[in-house]
Amino acid sequence: MAESNNTAPTARSGSAAATRIVFFLSGVCVAAWAPLIPFVKNRFALSDGQLGVLLLCLGIGSIAAMPLAGALTSRLGCRRVIGVSLLLAWCMLPLITVISRVDLLAAALLLFGASLGVVDVAMNIHAVLVERASGKAMMSGFHGLWSVGGIAGAGLTSLLISSGVSLLLTSVVVVTISVILLAACFKGLLQSGGEHGPILAWPHGRVVVLGVCCFVLFLAEGSILEWGAVFLNTVRGVNAAHAGVGFVAFASAMTVCRLVGDRVVHAMGPARVVLFGGLCAAAGFLLLVGAPWTWASIAGFVVVGIGASNIVPVMFSAAGRQTSMPAHLALPAMTTLGYAGGLIGPPVIGFVAQWSSLSVSLGLIGVLMAVIAIASVRMRL
Repeated sequence: MAESNNTAPTARSGSAAATRIVFFLSGVCVAAWAPLIPFVKNRFALSDGQLGVLLLCLGIGSIAAMPLAGALTSRLGCRRVIGVSLLLAWCMLPLITVISRVDLLAAALLLFGASLGVVDVAMNIHAVLVERASGKAMMSGFHGLWSVGGIAGAGLTSLLISSGVSLLLTSVVVVTISVILLAACFKGLLQSGGEHGPILAWPHGRVVVLGVCCFVLFLAEGSILEWGAVFLNTVRGVNAAHAGVGFVAFASAMTVCRLVGDRVVHAMGPARVVLFGGLCAAAGFLLLVGAPWTWASIAGFVVVGIGASNIVPVMFSAAGRQTSMPAHLALPAMTTLGYAGGLIGPPVIGFVAQWSSLSVSLGLIGVLMAVIAIASVRMRL
C-alpha cells in the first residue's frame, strides 16, 4: 500500500504505540462481549442450539465484512476505517444488553461482528505498514497486546457485573474507557490510503498458502477454546467448574510468548519460528490427548500455546511482504480464510468426535500443525 512521504516518519515513532493501543482495544471489545452471553441466553430463554445459531451471526458478520475491509482501507485510510469501525462496535455493545427482540439482537450481532471484522483487517494492514517502516519485527508484540486486551476486557466486565453493576452500565463503562484511549492515540494512526483496485480479489500465489496456514491455526485456537474444557471434563474427569483451566493455561502461555515474540522472530528468523513453533504445538496436542494424567493434559495446553503463539503474526508479516497481491487485498483474503477455520473448525471437530472420539479429533489438529511446520521449510517467509 502506498503511503505519502509525510506519514513515514510517523510510522517510525508514534504510530507503533497507537497500533498497540488499537490491538488492545480490539481485544477488549471482543472479550467484553463474552461475559454477557449467559445473560443473553437467560433473557431470551434460549436453548444451546438456539444460542449457537445466534452466536453464528457474529461470525458470519465478521467473515462477510472482511473481504471489503481492504477496499475501505485503501480508499479511506487506516485511521478513518479503524476509528469508525471501533465506534460502530462500541455502539452495538450497550445495545446488545437492552434489546428485547431476538431478531433485532441477531441484526445487532451481525453489525457487531462486521465492525470487528473490519477492525481486524484494518489494524493488521496498519501494523504491516508500521512494521515495514520500522524495518524490524513488531507483529508478535501487536498481537500480544490484543491478547492482553482480551484479558482486560473480560476481567473488567466480569468484575463490574459481579459487583452488582447493571449490564447496560457495565458496557457503557467499558465503551467510555475505550473511547478515551482511542482519542488519545487517534492522531498517531496513519492516514495512509489512496490505492485503488478491485473491491474483492480471490487469493492467489503465496497468499493461498499463507491463508491455508492461518485456517489451520485459527482452527487449532478454536478447538482449544470450544473443546478444551469439554475434553478435560469428559475425558480426564475434571469437574466442570474447573475445566476452563486448560484454556486459561493456553491463553496465558500464548500471551506471554507473543509479548516477547518480536525478539524471538528477530533472533531465529520467521521460517524457524514457524518450523519449531508448529512442531512444538503438534507435540502439545500429542501430550494433551496421549498422556492419561490431568496435569499432563494441562501442560499440553501450555505447550500448544507456546508453539502456536507467534506463527500467526509471522504469517501476517509475510502477507505484507509478498508480491503476489497488494497488501490491502492479501490481508483481508488471508484473514477471512483464517476466521473461516475458527468458525468451521469446532463443528467439524464435533462431527469427527461423534464418529470416533474427541481425543482423535484433537490429535488430528496436532497432525495438521506438524504439516504446517514441515511445509514451512519450503515457504519464503
